[in-house]
Amino acid sequence: MKELPRIIVLVPALASYCRGLLRGIARYSRLHGPWSFFNERGEPDEVLPLLKNWNANGIITYFDTSENLHKLLPPDLPAVIVTTNAEIPGYPNVIGDWKNESCTAVEYFLNAGFRNFAYCSFSNLEWSQIRAKYFAERLKAEGIEPALYEKPFLFLHKHWKREQEELADWLVSLPKPVAVMACNDERGKHVLEACKIAELVVPEQVAVLGVDNDETICELTQPPLSSISVNAEKAGYEAAEVLDRMMQGRPGPYENVVVQTLGVKARQSTDIFMIEDETVARALSYIRMNSKRFIQVDEVAEAAAIHRRGLERRFKKHLGRSVHEEIRRARLEEIKKLLLETNLLVSQIALRLNFSEVPHLTRFFTRETGTSPNEFRKQHLGNLKSL
Repeated sequence: MKELPRIIVLVPALASYCRGLLRGIARYSRLHGPWSFFNERGEPDEVLPLLKNWNANGIITYFDTSENLHKLLPPDLPAVIVTTNAEIPGYPNVIGDWKNESCTAVEYFLNAGFRNFAYCSFSNLEWSQIRAKYFAERLKAEGIEPALYEKPFLFLHKHWKREQEELADWLVSLPKPVAVMACNDERGKHVLEACKIAELVVPEQVAVLGVDNDETICELTQPPLSSISVNAEKAGYEAAEVLDRMMQGRPGPYENVVVQTLGVKARQSTDIFMIEDETVARALSYIRMNSKRFIQVDEVAEAAAIHRRGLERRFKKHLGRSVHEEIRRARLEEIKKLLLETNLLVSQIALRLNFSEVPHLTRFFTRETGTSPNEFRKQHLGNLKSL
């Protein structure tokens, strides 16, 4: 009987992001293996020396820095490195698309009408600082400078009460209403708790957005936390695919696996439009509530109790786009949401969103995004929806 390939997987299963990676690795093994896994808790520098005699064929391991990595990994062992910091040279890496994540947060808040922005960070974690950098850069293009709060991660565990009070004071000092991007969902939970201490209303005064869409965290906060969703499962699948190529001796180069940004999973912590013009806010709310069907600009104007021409002027002033463009944007977001969050066929999505024919939906989506609905789903989810 042929011996199964032995794969070391040192990826902690504590966070939703890491569990997504592990699911993707497992899927690849089922389809193209099977593989035999060693997957236990522990830091790589503690576990790897104990596995010298396990005769592994490959490894997917978490590492933050290249320090000691080359000493711990045999030079001839195929390896893929999962890093939350900057790329580690000499190996294919699994890395986050930090720029896209931060830009997604900015675009989401700008579309909701916010002009005051802030970022809540861990100062000693590189990935948090990278997201903060891209967040500030994107806002600079809009002529906006965000406020920044940062404390070391370990400070929280040693001085939890003090840190929450300092975070609450910082939130009170910000101009309102303010849109806060937290570096991850755990940090977003901290911001929501600090808002309670400061008696700040979420989302009316402080809207909070996390990253990773860890449902265990997001659904247990009060109010539930909106978050940027990333496709960790696809990244895990692709990491295993790269490792398989390396183990088979296929020629490189072996490219990094970038964890795709899927978009914002909106929950109550950001469920608001911050538009000073109440008429525009009413119109936006009407468009969002009716985005599953076709509506006309005149219908929106009637719902907002204003003439069409006046509504168009106000949209251009406050949003920089027409009413019709906003209707199309809302429809497009509904299609994307159903493509990424459900297993519905495109024909079923067309029916749900009141398109008379599937080709009408396909033409609309392709015109707006440059890609077909099926290709969009494939690009973001790979084959995972059909597995």
